[in-house]
Amino acid sequence: MNLLQVALGGAIGASGRYLSGIAILRLLGPQPIPLGVIFVNIVGSFLMGALVTFLGQKELTHWNALLATGVLGGFTTFSSFSLETWTLIERGDMGHAAFYVAASVLAALSGLIFGVHLMRWVLA
Repeated sequence: MNLLQVALGGAIGASGRYLSGIAILRLLGPQPIPLGVIFVNIVGSFLMGALVTFLGQKELTHWNALLATGVLGGFTTFSSFSLETWTLIERGDMGHAAFYVAASVLAALSGLIFGVHLMRWVLA
């Protein structure tokens, strides 16, 4: 049942991300940096913080799969990344928080670069 909730929420969130990107592009026109991505990362992270606080305090955590993992995870995985980072910081575990941020960004960027070069080599 949780998997179905995540899948349904993910479809809603991904659709929201797509539509947000189109709206930002239409509103501001082409920009030198991806403002649509920045927008969904900020809004999604704000909503994740508000949502998990609300659900936790109201004892409604059974909605996490649909709303947090599904909708907001589909809208932007950056919100999950932000939540996990904040959880480490709130626990006072600054070393692991810093490592998590650096490792996530550097490893993800390295993975993307490797994928680009590998596919260029395969297609050559």
